[in-house]
Amino acid sequence: MLIGEVARRSGVSARMLRHYESLGLVRPSGRTGSGYREYSGEDIRRVFHIESLRSLGLSLREVGRALDDPGFTPSALVDDLVRQTRERIAAETELLTRLRRIDAAEPAGWGDVLQVVALLQALGSKSPDARQRAALASADGAPVPVDALVEAALSETEPNVAGAIRWALARSGDRGPALLAEGLGSPVPAVRERAVQSLAELPGDEATARLRDALANPDAVVRGHAALALGTRGATDAVPTLIDMIVEGRNDTDAADALSVLASDTATADRLAAGLVDRLAHDTAQAPARGRLTQALAGIPGARASRALEELSQDGDRAVALTAAYLLRQRDAR
Repeated sequence: MLIGEVARRSGVSARMLRHYESLGLVRPSGRTGSGYREYSGEDIRRVFHIESLRSLGLSLREVGRALDDPGFTPSALVDDLVRQTRERIAAETELLTRLRRIDAAEPAGWGDVLQVVALLQALGSKSPDARQRAALASADGAPVPVDALVEAALSETEPNVAGAIRWALARSGDRGPALLAEGLGSPVPAVRERAVQSLAELPGDEATARLRDALANPDAVVRGHAALALGTRGATDAVPTLIDMIVEGRNDTDAADALSVLASDTATADRLAAGLVDRLAHDTAQAPARGRLTQALAGIPGARASRALEELSQDGDRAVALTAAYLLRQRDAR
């Protein structure tokens, strides 16, 4: 078969076939009487073998070794190709993410593009100061893409920088809550905590809805942060989680403060007092938990909480009784 026919049937150009020949990868087995290259069936199979190995990412030098060196084993080379491919995919994915973020910033000109690139680089800097400046740059109207801020918020370990990033997120538009909510499902506990802390500082109904969803999160830390944030927003569906926190001794002082904020009217205050008393009566908590529940009643106004404290002043647990009696005297003094 002549070179033109081989090229037509194989899809490998005549020029490339000549290049393969010059490298010694495949040599036509014969010549016609006129001196034209003539490929045998075995030659054509070798062409297809070359193309198959090239499709795996092998260089032409590696292809030659694979085909001609009996001692050449594929395992090490394939492992290396896997590593190179993963590195290339990671680099291309990073580039694609960066391009999408630049596009989301809607740059008006190359000056805007360069500004976004500089901010993205600063957010990924090893310097906490550089990361903080990048976050605060949004105050000057610099186009910091929301998903870049979310990524930074979920990975930041420096408290001051994290605060600046959350501040920037609160001013970044309406995509933040949904993106942060994805972080609540992270397998990394620290990432979940950063996600809910960032959500807690976002304004608006969507952030509140995402925090309500977080009350059902299997991570107690996430539930606690969500409940505290919802308490400051007047969301009474956080009450069961807040009482759980008091019983378990997790941020119990903050949880009690949140309950006192929620007790804004008589009806709500009485419901909160009833909830605390119910846990005192039926919970299997040890004495420290009963003491914390008693102390939480101090921040609940109204007659229901006062009656509960009067009853607790006669409690069989002396520490609880003394605490309740002291709190009653404080209420009377006020």
